[in-house]
Amino acid sequence: MPAASTTPDLYIGLMSGTSLDGVDGVLVDFQGRLKVLQHASCGFDVGLRAEFLALNAPCDNELHRAALAANALVGCYAQVVQRLLERSGLPASAVRAVGAHGQTVRHRPQMFGGTGYTLQLNNPALLAERCGICVVADFRSRDVAAGGQGAPLVPAFHQSVFGHTGQTLLVLNIGGISNLSVLAADGAVGGFDCGPGNALMDAWCQRHTGQAYDDNGAWAASGKVLPALLQRLLDEPFLQQLPPKSTGRDLFSARWLQEQLAGLPSGTRAEDVQATLTEFTARACADAAGRWGMGAQQLLVCGGGALNGYLLSRLAALLPGVDVQTTSAAGLPPLQVEAAAFAWLARQTLLGLPGNLARVTGAHGPRVLGAIYPA
Repeated sequence: MPAASTTPDLYIGLMSGTSLDGVDGVLVDFQGRLKVLQHASCGFDVGLRAEFLALNAPCDNELHRAALAANALVGCYAQVVQRLLERSGLPASAVRAVGAHGQTVRHRPQMFGGTGYTLQLNNPALLAERCGICVVADFRSRDVAAGGQGAPLVPAFHQSVFGHTGQTLLVLNIGGISNLSVLAADGAVGGFDCGPGNALMDAWCQRHTGQAYDDNGAWAASGKVLPALLQRLLDEPFLQQLPPKSTGRDLFSARWLQEQLAGLPSGTRAEDVQATLTEFTARACADAAGRWGMGAQQLLVCGGGALNGYLLSRLAALLPGVDVQTTSAAGLPPLQVEAAAFAWLARQTLLGLPGNLARVTGAHGPRVLGAIYPA
């Protein structure tokens, strides 16, 4: 019997999510068990972050501004790719492909006569030129064309990395928006967006403290939850919709938040609102886990929200009997998971294998996702 191949199977995954904090990138070897060889990141400057936020809603000169923002994003992507190559000592030719998700600025699947759209700013042709590596991009649109939500796409990857036969496991990604993967004991996989993640907390924190995020949830922990406001937030109809479902800043926007805050008594403390927004995220995630989690006893958390200790403590309190840990406990640090997922999706594309799960997204069936831009 021939020996198993030991040739590296290298891909780079890039992720810039709805938190708008920047780009995370990983160099992954898929030969044998998945192994992250290098991790690098690039933060967004204030101007680019503001432009992405502006493009989440109708604004002036959208086409021109979106094109320039996409080019600036590719500049960040190229920096991350270069850092990964430099740290690994590998030439670009050693990497089979870069999976580059792009920056989501609109997500409206199945809304307009039955065929909606999802829009990620990107310029994969420019990235291929800059890096000299094949680029795979535009992962969501084929699933939407097939009747799906185009999201979440990570549950299949979560199953390949974290799933174990005979034990139901939950994986919760808390980025700007939160999504839950249910990896059932019998091998079945479910998943959906369960509501806001960091987006509302970050927006309120930026507005009142000037900081991009609430470090470890310390500011929220200093406040008190406002019950009436919390109930108003929890009354959002999206939370009660049945899967498949996905959402984004199109719903959980600054405007939506202002509408919920209307009528608050004068003198309401900003830290109490922050505590309530944090509780809202925790409750939305915990309620989804309790309703759809099939009696799971472990929840692994990834994404930027996994670094918010106060949020994790609230999840643990709301899910008694469930072991709440970050994905580091399973060997993959929280900020590497989604980037690794897009490396995996790029590999699926090049191999001609489906990247979606129809029962998760609602598509008519499995589809090979992504568009390929050769080096």
